[in-house]
Amino acid sequence: MTIRQKLESETDASLVVIAIGGNSLIKDGEHMDVLDQYRAAGETSHYIVPIVEHGYRVVVTHGNGPQVGFILLRSELARDVIHQVPLANCVADTQGAIGFQIAQCLRNEFIRQGVTTPVASVVTQVVVDPADPSFTNPTKPIGPFMKEEEARRHAERDGWVVGEDAGRGWRRLVPSPEPLEIIELSTIRTLVEHGTVVIAAGGGGIPVVYKPDGTLRPRPAVIDKDAASCLLATQLGAAVLIISTNVDKVALNYGTPEAIELDRMTTSECRKYLAEGQFAAGSMQPKIESAIDFLEQGGREVIITQPHNLKGELSEIYGTHIVL
Repeated sequence: MTIRQKLESETDASLVVIAIGGNSLIKDGEHMDVLDQYRAAGETSHYIVPIVEHGYRVVVTHGNGPQVGFILLRSELARDVIHQVPLANCVADTQGAIGFQIAQCLRNEFIRQGVTTPVASVVTQVVVDPADPSFTNPTKPIGPFMKEEEARRHAERDGWVVGEDAGRGWRRLVPSPEPLEIIELSTIRTLVEHGTVVIAAGGGGIPVVYKPDGTLRPRPAVIDKDAASCLLATQLGAAVLIISTNVDKVALNYGTPEAIELDRMTTSECRKYLAEGQFAAGSMQPKIESAIDFLEQGGREVIITQPHNLKGELSEIYGTHIVL
């Protein structure tokens, strides 16, 4: 048996990991407050229900880039009144808040549709390497989009690292180390095995490092949600990873009149397009890289789409389907 065959034999065909983007919980600049996000979580939860009804076991992950940025901005504005919030704590706060929203919305949808599946949200720690190069070269965009002038004011006044984000505007940049280990993996696996829909690894997980004595300490960073979702899906043995974002399909020449939406890709095609620079860093690039990693470690399919395209028959989902 080859390594690939062994990985495939360990894959659970009934297990699907659905990664919800933090930006997909915010529809636009006019709908960014907590109630708006709660409503968006409710809409997304509505589209997850058919997958559960179809007999799949589901784990949900989510992004938190905008939400972490909001907390940091509040902290900056109130710094003369009360202590500031460390970045790792911002990740933990958003895990709890967004996880609660998704869990409650899913449970409410289940009640409306007569589904008895339990739901649980798990605050998740993810181990990173303290020597990861991202700590000296921050690249992860968080928080609201800004004009360049505003971003540069924050950089000069507050010491932020800022940068342009995939042609959509300027944002704050923070370290984004590679996820190495999920501390609560056994707890998540136990819940899944007992039929619970689990919300976990929110915002990529709370970044932590091991101390020499084996204890854990937080680190100031935001782990990429897609990379953490890939790690979780792989370690749980999921067959399918669905990356829910704010576009229907992956596109070549995105944002130009020559844009071409892709129905299907292989990992070799993904690598080719990555080498051509087709996918923007901080946007589609990490999703494609995570798709490749997941498939090469035993996963069977990755689907990139918008939440409203989800349906119980996964092969019929309108989106980009990526296979090995």
